[in-house]
Amino acid sequence: MKHSLKIFLVILVALAAGAAGVYSARRGETPAASANPAQQAALDKLLALDLPDSGSASRPLAAWKGKVLVVNFWATWCPPCRKEIPAFSAMSTKYQAQGVQFVGISIDTATNVREFQASNAVSYPLVIASPAVVQLTEELGNTSQALPFTVIVTKNGTIGLVKLGTLSEDELDRKLAELTRS
Repeated sequence: MKHSLKIFLVILVALAAGAAGVYSARRGETPAASANPAQQAALDKLLALDLPDSGSASRPLAAWKGKVLVVNFWATWCPPCRKEIPAFSAMSTKYQAQGVQFVGISIDTATNVREFQASNAVSYPLVIASPAVVQLTEELGNTSQALPFTVIVTKNGTIGLVKLGTLSEDELDRKLAELTRS
């Protein structure tokens, strides 16, 4: 009986630890230290994307290699996505001289993105991706494939932050300050 109780407790502790990790990842950010080889492979796929902007001009993400890259997956039909864009624009302007580049990857149509840009000031490029690109976000840690979803890539090409849900201006400012110091 003692042996069974020990096994039960070990399993219970393992399940609780796993659940805590899932819960914290859903609630907030995943730091670079938790990036695994599969996430790094997904990041490499992300950085290899060459996506059109709303005017059909090609925008290869690899063009921003060596910069801190803030990649935000969003859509015009997503209220939390639209809510965070003004803060992203402000932070884009604030950190541009420090080698930070923002890019918004919209899971939407070029027409919708053009209309959004016409009525909203966005200080960074917005590109268009097919819904299939959402699969890539799952590989990056977005297991629910929800929006908004943000990945911050360090200057060295590693994951600096993964965030499902709205990223506040304060959270973003702190993380970018940290990544531009190093």
